[in-house]
Amino acid sequence: MKKIICLALFFISLCELAIGQSETNKSKAYWTSGGELIFSFANVKQNGHSKSSPLRFSPVVNLQVMLNKDINKNFGVFTGLALRNVGYIMNDYINPSDSLSYKKKFRSYNLGIPVGFKVGNLDKVFFYAGYEIEVALSYKEKTYDGSDKIDKITGWFSDREEIFQHGFLVGVQFPRGANLKFKYYLNEFNNEDYTNNAGVKPYAGLKANIFYISLNFFLFKDFKMYE
Repeated sequence: MKKIICLALFFISLCELAIGQSETNKSKAYWTSGGELIFSFANVKQNGHSKSSPLRFSPVVNLQVMLNKDINKNFGVFTGLALRNVGYIMNDYINPSDSLSYKKKFRSYNLGIPVGFKVGNLDKVFFYAGYEIEVALSYKEKTYDGSDKIDKITGWFSDREEIFQHGFLVGVQFPRGANLKFKYYLNEFNNEDYTNNAGVKPYAGLKANIFYISLNFFLFKDFKMYE
């Protein structure tokens, strides 16, 4: 957790540096930044059987900095950098070692690079869409038997998950800074080919595609621009 906090502090410093260099003139590129409150689910199947995946709420640490280029008052493009806490919950994971059912919580801190476009009234309400590729940095997996946590696995650049992840995003920017976004991951979260020390593939046949809705603030326009 200390490493994540240090990484977040570095990311915040990067955002502050970028915003300090921002230009509000629409003829020039400018930087903005914002947080993200993520409400995620997943389409999960294990060995062909659909599994339950309840809501996962991740308010921290989700930080984004965007480089914007507004072509005119109705169309613009963007790219940027994001640090994101993404994952899913699975209520009835079947352990291939003992065929018993457990609850699992999977999460990863990812570093993402989005690219996309904006269309609408860029001073008020507009829509945006894009594609984002992410690199999985820090992995965590928790196992529960009933309400008791019986195992926890952590690691950096873990081969238990897909290191490179990607998906599409769409959203709407409202006046005064609020922003609503939907994102769907095209890749499966777990690495089905991973083999543990006992020679077991714990994720073989486990297919999970995460999707989420997030509430963002000042993602494309900073507070001074709205003032």
